[in-house]
Amino acid sequence: MANYTSTESSTGSAFVFLYGGSTADAISTSIEAIFAKDGYSIKSGDLGNRTYVKGNRVLRILLGAFYKYFECQVSVTDMGNDTARVNVRKTTSGMSGGLIGVNQVKKEFARLETALMLV
Repeated sequence: MANYTSTESSTGSAFVFLYGGSTADAISTSIEAIFAKDGYSIKSGDLGNRTYVKGNRVLRILLGAFYKYFECQVSVTDMGNDTARVNVRKTTSGMSGGLIGVNQVKKEFARLETALMLV
């Protein structure tokens, strides 16, 4: 069972968490389950280094803030001693949705940060 240990860094566009008590693969699987439960799909990458996406970029560009789109990249690094570093970086700004879209992306990223503390 993975346990959130501490926050190494947190900015508006990325955060880095440390987890203990489990392997990097187990933590990656737990994170993947959280993203799947929240409606995200895998855009690219392997377990432990993936890009997750929610929504449709083309519809976001066409419909603006009326259609949600969010994309982030998650990488999990094994630190040894049953410790892993999880780096999450958003790869979309929300600008295609205007000011409302930017705020939607900020809120979603903050929600993800809180959800991943509970892994």
